[in-house]
Amino acid sequence: MNEFVSLATLLICNFAPHITNRNNHMKNIEDIHKVAIIGAGTMGQGIAATAALSGYSTLLYDINESALKNAEALIIQQLDKSIVSKKITASDKINCLEKLVFTNDFSLLKADLIIEAILEKLDVKEKLFCDLAQQNEADTIFASNTSSIPITQIARHIPNNERVVGMHFFNPAHIMKLVEVISGAASAEWVVACIVDFSKKLGKTPVITKDSPGFIVNRVARNYYVEGLKTLEENVASISSIDNQMESLGFKMGPFRLMDLIGVDTNYSVTCSMFHSFHQDSKFRPSRIQQQKVDAGHFGKKTGKGFYSY
Repeated sequence: MNEFVSLATLLICNFAPHITNRNNHMKNIEDIHKVAIIGAGTMGQGIAATAALSGYSTLLYDINESALKNAEALIIQQLDKSIVSKKITASDKINCLEKLVFTNDFSLLKADLIIEAILEKLDVKEKLFCDLAQQNEADTIFASNTSSIPITQIARHIPNNERVVGMHFFNPAHIMKLVEVISGAASAEWVVACIVDFSKKLGKTPVITKDSPGFIVNRVARNYYVEGLKTLEENVASISSIDNQMESLGFKMGPFRLMDLIGVDTNYSVTCSMFHSFHQDSKFRPSRIQQQKVDAGHFGKKTGKGFYSY
């Protein structure tokens, strides 16, 4: 099935209209006015709210209408919390919501910068960008929020693939300052520079990294999660004991509380991707305990139950 989808994606991309980049224009930060975010999940919500608060006209797209309604309610809730904590004003909230449009109409996705925050599956991301290429200008920047899939792989069949780049936010995206900017083999320097500047406009701290599975943070962090799970598998200590000890060492959250916050399903998907990308290196082996949680639908805070109950 995956082979068929990949072939279909390749055919769609090859026959997609290849728009000529008039005057060989290269975008800079001043050319970014409209931003579109694909995926109204936890990450998409945070990215969209941050972009709108920073003054950008922002579209948040999801195929699922209920996901959009949930995203809108959660964004408003978060804005209200920020007002209470005096991080923003009431007028900031009004301006943010005026800049933010929620839609499930794919044809409206025409922007200067499009950021995808969807399922961690290569063929799905490829097809999305190929479809977007058919209705956007050749210099529209396509950024992926992937946490583990190499940007070079995502970009390989995309028309004008020099405009494809990685822009990896961290959860919660509206709070965490770090953004990994990943340059694929085809990524143009002007695209990387534009994303660095855009990240700064959002109040983030961008770090440029080379294209590699897991990039910097997820490659290093995998050991934090995997070793925590191995310790649990071997009955060395309980979930709360492992978390409490790691937090007492200075980590803000233990591995299990952090997995529940990120999403047990998302974390497991990234671990599986890393495991395969590094040719089944045992240090990235996915945990049976985590797989069981995913199979049971215990995804963490977003479902009310993960390694802890909420």
